[in-house]
Amino acid sequence: MEWLEAIILGLVQGLTEFLPISSSAHIRIVGAFLPSGTDPGAAFTAISQIGTECAVLLYFRQDIWRIAMAWLRSLRRVPGSAVDPDATLGWLVIVGTLPIAILGLLLDDLIETSLRNLYITATMLILFGLVLGLADRIGIKRRELSSMTWRDGILLGFAQALALVPGVSRSGGTISAGLFLGYSREAAARYSFLLAVPAVLASGFYQLARSWNDFGPIGPGPTAVATLVAFAVGYGVIVVFLRLISTRSFMPFVVYRIVIGALLIALLLAGIVPPR
Repeated sequence: MEWLEAIILGLVQGLTEFLPISSSAHIRIVGAFLPSGTDPGAAFTAISQIGTECAVLLYFRQDIWRIAMAWLRSLRRVPGSAVDPDATLGWLVIVGTLPIAILGLLLDDLIETSLRNLYITATMLILFGLVLGLADRIGIKRRELSSMTWRDGILLGFAQALALVPGVSRSGGTISAGLFLGYSREAAARYSFLLAVPAVLASGFYQLARSWNDFGPIGPGPTAVATLVAFAVGYGVIVVFLRLISTRSFMPFVVYRIVIGALLIALLLAGIVPPR
């Protein structure tokens, strides 16, 4: 049964990581309904996300290579010469990763314990669903990534850090901030994917090394299978999601978040699902 549960959780991870609906919240919720009824844990979530970030590396391989090469060239740039926008984007991804890296280390115990309370998850699903809806409604949606400034990069970095709380959503927080700053839906989504790569891979490999002798509720074999499933499904989700938001709003995701959050609160209050 552990293997089947791991496959289900990997499927959930792949389906939800790139959508603004919080993959960590869905892993936490689905885990409560599986036969074992066990919270898969923050370590499993972080390790399985390695799979979805490998999907990002594959899908955006040309963009990532171009940005990386431009960043390396910027290290040898002659003062006063023109700045390559791709090099700036590379620096902004690095700077934008610092908030989630620092806060993740400082709040590690809290993230793995108290913040996994399902009342918090449900509240964040609803609250940040409303934030996403507001951002999508009032954002001018005209700016592209080539116009990104240092201020924007820092703000988007802190927006990503909010995803340390299950229910916020890494992509949802970053996309909402991007929309508030005037970026188009596709630009905000693409940057959220690129910004997540260093933070998620670092977190995943950190948890992998830390859990090497004790994987918790789900063992190393099933965790590896879940990561592979997350990779395959996640790649397909990226393709569909970017096509979808180029012509449609985020409103379906807003409604979904509110409905799931409200349903979860009802189940908690009825005692059907335990909060911890």
